[in-house]
Amino acid sequence: MRLATTLLLSPALLALPLLAPEPGPDAPSPAAPAAGTAPDDLPRVGVSPWGPDDELGALNRMTDASRAAVLTRIAGGRVYDLGVEYFVGMPSWHLLGDPRYQFWMTHTPHGTVVDDPAGVGHHQNELVSYTGDAVSFYTHMGTHIDALNHFGLGGEIYNGFSAHEHLGDRGWRKTGAETIPPIIARGVLIDVAGAKDVATLPDSYGITVADLEAALARQEIALQPGDVALIRGGRMNAWPDDEGYVMNQPGLTLEAAKWLAEQHEVLAIGGDNLSLEHFPVQEGSETWVPVHTYLLAQAGVPIIEVVDLEELSRDGVYEFAFIAASLKFRGASAAPFRPIALPLR
Repeated sequence: MRLATTLLLSPALLALPLLAPEPGPDAPSPAAPAAGTAPDDLPRVGVSPWGPDDELGALNRMTDASRAAVLTRIAGGRVYDLGVEYFVGMPSWHLLGDPRYQFWMTHTPHGTVVDDPAGVGHHQNELVSYTGDAVSFYTHMGTHIDALNHFGLGGEIYNGFSAHEHLGDRGWRKTGAETIPPIIARGVLIDVAGAKDVATLPDSYGITVADLEAALARQEIALQPGDVALIRGGRMNAWPDDEGYVMNQPGLTLEAAKWLAEQHEVLAIGGDNLSLEHFPVQEGSETWVPVHTYLLAQAGVPIIEVVDLEELSRDGVYEFAFIAASLKFRGASAAPFRPIALPLR
């Protein structure tokens, strides 16, 4: 298999077993969208408690009332930009052959004088300095949000939409990045690295439920349904070194992801690393991306990656209004995301 061969050749993924995530609860509910179990015991995608046509999953927990509740608590003053810059040579998920970020000039002031592309003459081109540019990149790079179609199980994505019926040459017709609404919610920083008094968690460290509980206790803050949970492992300290940032990432374990999604009913989960989950994954894992397949395909919880949480950690800002929107890439499995955090009263 081409995928398995690529994984085996990639140092960051040497230990990734290609097996499958333990099935979730038997019955779906708004608190814990559940995964079914096929007759042969293979894991299956979750069925949305919000109906057979639902494409939002946990984002249904965001309402007019919940948005208003957080907006009325904004303290004003400092705005924290949690996104990273896009630039040639930036760290990215290229281990499976996906393209890196490319940027090129399409027009320059001197070039337009020489080429006169608009046919307006030498004088106008000397007077009007025209600059234009273009970019090309994999959608899962930089600060971005994963759509629910990013990972599936058995040829289906969340809520049973099948690739056979809903995936065309122009992308998915269900749960594409264009369906992701602007997110306005209470954000909570869970500073695991800070709670352990380290700048960065060790390579490949798996963040446990106990780690999350310890960080929240230290911060004296509790999660609430509909929160956006942002997990800091300190990986942004390696940015922008490509190998240091991408390889052997610390991140969430499957158990911790389930704790956030099921017990705390979060709206979305973000991290300061490239994969949210840790790599290599736990030995014996049923899939090579257990957190992704669980959150996206079974629980319907969006994943936000490459989030810069260093300034929030430095200033001890653990609760804030989280405001972000993604580009509407129709049918895509991810899109660039620009989150900001505004401290609350």
